[in-house]
Amino acid sequence: MAEIAEGGGGGHKGGKKRAKKQSTRIDMTPMVDLAFLLLTFFVLTATFSKPKSMELTFPAPPEKPDDSPPIKNGITFLLSKDNRIFYYEGEFKSTDSEKGPKTQLSELNFSKESLRKYLLEKNKVMQGQVKDLIEKHDKGQLPDTTFKRLVRERKADKNTPTFLIKTDDKATYKNVIDIIDELNYNVVGKYVMVDILKSELDLVTEKVGTN
Repeated sequence: MAEIAEGGGGGHKGGKKRAKKQSTRIDMTPMVDLAFLLLTFFVLTATFSKPKSMELTFPAPPEKPDDSPPIKNGITFLLSKDNRIFYYEGEFKSTDSEKGPKTQLSELNFSKESLRKYLLEKNKVMQGQVKDLIEKHDKGQLPDTTFKRLVRERKADKNTPTFLIKTDDKATYKNVIDIIDELNYNVVGKYVMVDILKSELDLVTEKVGTN
């Protein structure tokens, strides 16, 4: 608040009365109190930025080092050096047997016409179902809780592929993040990080060494 302080009285000189001089002094105490109140308000109501994290699912380790549990509709990605992505579908078979021929690796890359196109094709049915739910939700036909529950159910459907991500010691963290980003972009609901098996590593080493 401002105060008017009178100072310097004026006497009479030559029969004339001189006007008294006035000085202005501003008391900043209330302003400081207000500043602290505002600071306290913003500190208590502000939302501090939280560190971004990525959720990964890790299954229980197998009882045997080279034992891979069968996964229905499983697709396994094997990442190696030079941004290379190898993959196979279904259960891994180290040799020809009654269940089928020996597993052969195919290769993808991180371009939209390769990995993204492949994921889109494999998740076409589920993505169509999720798209229909989004349209109904946007039209107000589904409440938020029902919409979220149905989307989770579609992603977790037993007929939806489960993607396994494995790396050798030459793959980079960037490649892991990139492939997970592509899975999320394609609304993939089931993917896990798994240790690579020795038999799988042998195939990858053979591919990398011969190309």
